[in-house]
Amino acid sequence: METNRVINRVVKMGDDFKPKLLEALKNYDRKTFSADLMAGIIVGIVALPLAIAFGIASGVTPEKGIITAIVAGLIVSLFGGSRVQIGGPTGAFIIIIYGIIQQYGMEGLTIATLMAGVFLILFGILHLGTIIKYIPYPIIVGFTSGIAVTIFTTQIKDLLGLTIDSVPSDFVEKWVCYVQHIGSIDWWSAAVGILSVVVIALTPRFSKRIPGSLIAIILMTVAALLLKQYAGVTTIETIGDRFSISNKLPGAVVPEMTWETVKSLVQPAITIAILGAIESLLSATVADGVIGDHHRSNTELIAQGMANLASPLFGGIPATGAIARTMTNINNGGRTPIAGVIHAAVLLLIFLFLMPLAQYIPMACLAGVLVIVAYNMCGWRSFVALMKNPKSDVTVLWVTFLLTIIFDLTIAIEVGIVCACLLFMRRMAETTDVRVILDEIDPNDDADIEAGNLEHLTIPKGVEVYEINGPYFFGAGNRFEEIMATFGSRPEVRIIRMRKVPFVDSTGIHNLTNLCLMSRREGIQVVLSGVNPDVQAVLERTGFRDIVGSDNICSHINLALARAEELLGKRD
Repeated sequence: METNRVINRVVKMGDDFKPKLLEALKNYDRKTFSADLMAGIIVGIVALPLAIAFGIASGVTPEKGIITAIVAGLIVSLFGGSRVQIGGPTGAFIIIIYGIIQQYGMEGLTIATLMAGVFLILFGILHLGTIIKYIPYPIIVGFTSGIAVTIFTTQIKDLLGLTIDSVPSDFVEKWVCYVQHIGSIDWWSAAVGILSVVVIALTPRFSKRIPGSLIAIILMTVAALLLKQYAGVTTIETIGDRFSISNKLPGAVVPEMTWETVKSLVQPAITIAILGAIESLLSATVADGVIGDHHRSNTELIAQGMANLASPLFGGIPATGAIARTMTNINNGGRTPIAGVIHAAVLLLIFLFLMPLAQYIPMACLAGVLVIVAYNMCGWRSFVALMKNPKSDVTVLWVTFLLTIIFDLTIAIEVGIVCACLLFMRRMAETTDVRVILDEIDPNDDADIEAGNLEHLTIPKGVEVYEINGPYFFGAGNRFEEIMATFGSRPEVRIIRMRKVPFVDSTGIHNLTNLCLMSRREGIQVVLSGVNPDVQAVLERTGFRDIVGSDNICSHINLALARAEELLGKRD
């Protein structure tokens, strides 16, 4: 029997993992391929400057960003649960990656990414794809806006060409340092950076297909070369001045892992996994709304996990679904995962044959690209709109936002979720109210009165009826005890109506048990009324039925009142 259950579970897991590629290939034709081919080429070109910029901003070399886009983009398209998802490095990971490298080095980042890949696969196997969608919206907006502000802050030095030997890691100290070195601005670099921002911002007005970041990089690179060649301007720093560019494909390397290293990297690995899961599922959900499809969230998580297992082995960095590139794919006609595969192939060709040219790209231009990425990521309109929501949501929003920019994303997500959970529990407790019925019960207002009995039910003398409306968990249980304590009367029977209690937790059962024991010591009998089958099953499993007595758990109020009269008669 146990063997059959295990086999059925394995089969069910296999059924859950259904890449969208298999479904897309069933009716694939030449017309669809033509659309995917064009979309894949355009997305590959769009992804190039972003991959380079994300790699450099994360603290690694430019080619590692492109390798990530190639490897992760290919795996996400082959095995993902969305038809149009484009995977690769994203701006959300910049701060996390940079922090891990500073503390644990490149090898630590590789191990953390591998661990995150394992966590993502487990998320998918355990069907956590739908649960992750329920992370409160204020938390998502808060840490996304915080990441955007942090990315913008990290790009000020390159954007303005400031001469700073070492930029502090702390957010406030960064800005203090920038102010102190404001006199060291290189005006040529600043002009390149600001013009890059202007070009990227204005390009959509003239061209929807050619990405503004690519146009800015081409124009600013040519301009920097001309200024250096004919005007003697040598102060514009380029990628080649800071990095050694290589177009050789790296071999797979498995890092050495020790138990101590793994333990120390659990927290950053979980942060990478959670952020990757949130961003990929958010991207897939947005894409569904545009193309009218439904992604498979658990399959998508497994594919993201596979991508993060493969990417670091070839020197890559963490990857996830990229909303901007996914939307570019959709807007240019991509409708199947083949477009994502073509995008990876285009990047591979560029890497092999054109990568050495990347050394001439000005650092100020890449900073301009990331400034636009930060602006698009910040979602200031959503932030402003949330300020009109209840104070609890605003509190979660600001706590997550400030913790992200002042401390780090790990703390922000943890504290934000804890705050959201506490506020949610408070709201749930407030939805549960307890009222006392002293004289009679109106049948028109009560659903658990016996059918056909339309007369008002009179509550006998010596009986008190308490009604609980809503979930009976720890918050509501404590409120119920407080309300009970305010009544000084000593009835002989207490009826507790639970017809509107959908569930009860351990604290609720504990409170009910204490009430029964306390009432028994005072000579008062407790009778439950209208208990639904689910709650009854919980009471039986926990042994509460034995404490109160099975005869004192009634299906509706008529039986409860009859039982109360019977108990009163016995006492007389």
